[in-house]
Amino acid sequence: MTLDSIDRRLIAATATGLPLVVDPYAEIGRRLDLPESEVIDRLSALQARGIVRRIAIAPNHYALGMTANGMSVWDVDDDVVDDLGAIVGALPFVSHCYRRPRHRPDWCYNLFAMLHGGSRDEVEAKRREVAALLGDACRANEILYSTRILKKTGMRLTGVG
Repeated sequence: MTLDSIDRRLIAATATGLPLVVDPYAEIGRRLDLPESEVIDRLSALQARGIVRRIAIAPNHYALGMTANGMSVWDVDDDVVDDLGAIVGALPFVSHCYRRPRHRPDWCYNLFAMLHGGSRDEVEAKRREVAALLGDACRANEILYSTRILKKTGMRLTGVG
């Protein structure tokens, strides 16, 4: 997969994140002397080609007052995990939610959802809310609490011509 010089400049301009302004794509366009529509079209094309996996916010939850953060893991019936995962992922206190393969007999969990709150008690209440949404389709769950923030990075060019 090859990138043209404009795509390379676009990736370099967004590697540390989008600017925190009302129109971030227009601002990137101004920096690169491109129309906003071209910035959006090129980023969309990079996603379609699999060069960019996603464009998402990566907040510092601790700085936002959410000091209790736990990765909840759920053993959900495979027939409904995708539908229920979409519901869980749309909850306002879930930053990301995804399906993963089980590794039985040691690991039965197939749905992961990061829950955020101001205290562990608050996160546990949110965990109970998720459990109620999953109902009988869920056989087991656990939560793994964060103890520190891991380094978050933006786009990086790796293995692309």
